[in-house]
Amino acid sequence: MGIILGLLAIVVVIGIAFLMSNDKKNINYKAVGIMLVMQLLITWFMFSTEIGQAIINGIAAGFNKLIEFGSEGISFVVGGFEIQEGGVFFFNVLLLIIFFATILQVLTYLKVLPLIIKYIGGIISKLTGLPRIESFNGVNSIFFGQSEALIAIRSQFNHLTNNRLYIVSASAMSSVSASIVGSFLLMLPAEYILLALPLNMFSALMVASVIAPVTVPKEEDYVDIENVSNDRSVFEAMGNGALEGGKIALIVAAMLIAFIASLELVNWVIQLVFAGVTLQQILGYIIAPLGLLMGIAPSEVIEAGSIMGTKIVTNEFVAMTEFQPMVETMSEKTVGIVTVFLTSFANFSSIGIIAGTVKGIDSEKAAAVSGFGMKLLIGSILASVLSATVAGLFL
Repeated sequence: MGIILGLLAIVVVIGIAFLMSNDKKNINYKAVGIMLVMQLLITWFMFSTEIGQAIINGIAAGFNKLIEFGSEGISFVVGGFEIQEGGVFFFNVLLLIIFFATILQVLTYLKVLPLIIKYIGGIISKLTGLPRIESFNGVNSIFFGQSEALIAIRSQFNHLTNNRLYIVSASAMSSVSASIVGSFLLMLPAEYILLALPLNMFSALMVASVIAPVTVPKEEDYVDIENVSNDRSVFEAMGNGALEGGKIALIVAAMLIAFIASLELVNWVIQLVFAGVTLQQILGYIIAPLGLLMGIAPSEVIEAGSIMGTKIVTNEFVAMTEFQPMVETMSEKTVGIVTVFLTSFANFSSIGIIAGTVKGIDSEKAAAVSGFGMKLLIGSILASVLSATVAGLFL
């Protein structure tokens, strides 16, 4: 029964994307089918084979080792503080972003990451028939945040039609930056966080390709990685990475303070009228039907739906901090589905981030992004649903 519901959820997601499509005649169904098969194979390989498990454990161990290195730096700076229980989130979680951002910046300067991303994107482009820029950006979004992923293709923005702009924006919104993955691993199970990264890449490309189909002339179908970094030395890259990571950590901290405080305010207002009712509970009931299709158990669907709804109206960090205490009490399948769903930037605030980034690159195209902002959010939510549903089929 769970498999039937999961397959139905996939059909529903693609069906909604089809209804939203602005060019139904030119949808590349072959690409969608190929990427869905690739998602199923990746998930089966990671969850059902010893080699796949070894790869996940190896990647998780690598991240844990990096977390240890990062923790040494944090300890040196803030080790003198006496931190009470429950008050370590900023120091033990958010400050790790600085170290991970530094590593990414150095690997970008050395052209290691751009080359890897370019060739993986090229393989995806050949297998699916999708344009190279869209494929490159899909892979690029696994490693870099929304702004950084779009900035990496800024030299080719002049080639992007509104449909192509939608696809690259959807990839950026439907993924998460590798600089914050280390922080996520401290909150939720590593295997689901790591699986979500490739699943979200394919889900974003699938849903966006249905909503905004594209056909690209051969002369415009290329990727330029020459100007992905403005750093002039490894040390400058380290410095800029550290500064960028510090900025991200402070922004996330500020958003957590604002969103969590705002949630408390909204819940207080709601409870003046409906005693004992919270916004999270309301969202849980709204999302429950979709949660059942995704494979979440009926006894857990309201709580799980409340977490997923919280992520959409706030951000992934707020939702993960609320979900973390529930992990021990929920079934493995629900934990996996919800964790994969949470591992993306698909929320209201991301619309502004992407529109602002595009405005900094090309002010004319920023108007187009603002115009399809809600469509972009809905498509990204559908991508998160698709990824979580595929993961649930193997749990």
